[in-house]
Parts: sequence; C-alpha cells; structure tokens
Amino acid sequence: MRPAAAVRVAARSLANLAAGRPICASFEVTHSCPADCLHCDKGGMKPREERLAPADYRRLAGELRPAVVQLSGGEPLTRRDLEEVARAVKRPGGAPLVICVTNGWLLDEERYRSLLAAGVDLFSISLDFPDDRHDGFRRIPGLYAKLDALVPRLAGHRLGNIALNTALTRANFAEIPALVANAERWGVKISFSAYSALRTGNRDYCIERPEDLALLARHFDFLKGEHRRTGTVLNTPWILENTLRFFERGGHLGGCRAGIRFLVVRPDGLLNACSMHPGQRFRTREEAVRGFETRDSCDECFVAIRAGTERPLGRLALDSVGTWRSFLAR
Repeated sequence: MRPAAAVRVAARSLANLAAGRPICASFEVTHSCPADCLHCDKGGMKPREERLAPADYRRLAGELRPAVVQLSGGEPLTRRDLEEVARAVKRPGGAPLVICVTNGWLLDEERYRSLLAAGVDLFSISLDFPDDRHDGFRRIPGLYAKLDALVPRLAGHRLGNIALNTALTRANFAEIPALVANAERWGVKISFSAYSALRTGNRDYCIERPEDLALLARHFDFLKGEHRRTGTVLNTPWILENTLRFFERGGHLGGCRAGIRFLVVRPDGLLNACSMHPGQRFRTREEAVRGFETRDSCDECFVAIRAGTERPLGRLALDSVGTWRSFLAR
C-alpha cells in the first residue's frame, strides 16, 4: 500500500465516524474450515451452507461503505470464487482496505498472487505457537511446517503485506517474545488479540490467575517497546493497554460499539452486530444497531475488530497512518 492510500484509509475511517457508518465490516464468506481450532466455534466443513454471491458483496460494500473489509470465515480460501469476492468489494481508487484472514493451510504462491491481483491488501495469517504445537491447537498436522516454508518465501517477494495474528490464551501467552521472534525470522509483522470464552464457553483458555496477569503485563511492556523500536508488532500502545485492562478486569470494559463501528456479514447475508453473538441476526445494519440486545451487558470480549475500531477519534487517525508507515518501512 502506498503512503497516499494509507492516508485515504485513515481519512475514510474518520469520515465514516462522522457519518455514522461502520469502520470495518467482516464478511464471513463461509463458516467452513479445514481446521478445528480449540478456541473457535467454526471448525469443520459445511457442504450445504447458504452463501452469498460476489455480486451480493458488491452491493453490501456499496451500502455499508466500510473503510476496511475483512474476508473471513471459517476459512475464506475454501471459496474458489474468493478472487471474485475481492474484486466485487474493491472500489476504484483503492478503497476499502481488504484483509484476507486465513489459517494459511490452503494458501500457496499462486493463490497469494491471484488474490493480490484481485484487490487483497493484507493477508492476516493465524499463528498460535512458534513451533509445531500450533498444529495441535489448530488440529491440522503439518500446518506449522507449511507456514515455516511458505510465509518467508511470500514475504521475500515483497508483493503484498503479510501479518501474523495471535489470539492470546492461557495456553500461549507465555510465548509472546518467541512469537515476535518468529515473525521477525519470517520477515513479517504480527498482532495480538484477546481470546474470549464467548465463542466456545471454555474458560480454561482465559488468562485470569494473578501470576499469569503479572507475566502478561511484562510481555505487553515488551510489545510496546517492539512496536516503537522495530515496528514488527502492529498493536499500538492504546490497543495493548486496553487489551491488558480487559484481561485484568475479566472484561468489564463497557462502551461496546458493535453494529455501529463494526459488524459481521454472515455467509447467508444476515448480519451479526458481533460475531461473539451469532444467534442475534439482523437483515439490515439499522436493525443491528437498534436490536443488538447485549451491547450494554456483554463484558467478555475485546477482540481485534473491536479493539481496532473503538479508538478515540484522534488516536484512530494517528494509529492508522502509523501502522501503514510501518509496513512501508519493511
């Protein structure tokens, strides 16, 4: 992404705030996934799933006008027409920023190049551990070895942006420094998000014990330093501070803007204000804003899409430009 494009993304985000439009829309193009991750509710293939066509995504992108679109799932690469979906949401001039969120199992160089050509700006590749423990957590044998060979090769071409994303759980938070080192070895960026038990009901992966929170705080100080010194860590200090506060308080951050600053489009076209509450489904964004019943009572989520869109106005502008400068400086 060129510097002017980074500025346009930030400008569109601010314009959307002023106009009451969402900053980010996550298009869950499928709920099928070859993985069966221990911290997720979307594992397995859904052969009879109802799915929107690329033309439907063109219409939705035109109606919602988000600054950022996530092509997510499930595993979006299970869709053979994902390139058509990417072309459908991309507008002349480069907006919105299109992120493909993938576990990488179905990614290869040919697909990487074709999705870049179709309009994908960033590949966000999940990584839970800096070694083959990742395979056990995702329940795909050989996944880490594949990423270990593929990601550095793709990064070396310098064709498009790649970032790793780690959902922090009690199982992996102690690996934060090693995960950053892994990203540096592969030549890519990394971001960290907060696990929520809302997806699976399993609190075993929540970071709650005082000794764990103390270590997490030290690791977050390390991440702030890496963000400033090297730019390998994409999380800004504001996001890190509030993510730590989420863990320390056991939630209870308040101020959720689900449906307002971000929302989810399900594979069948119905909307979730938040993916953590998939049972609350709406036909329009207006219904999602008015009808999301748990906005004021839910206190168990600070996932990446929320953390990234709920920043104060000035912080959002500065962080958006700064993040893309860090990519351009690679």
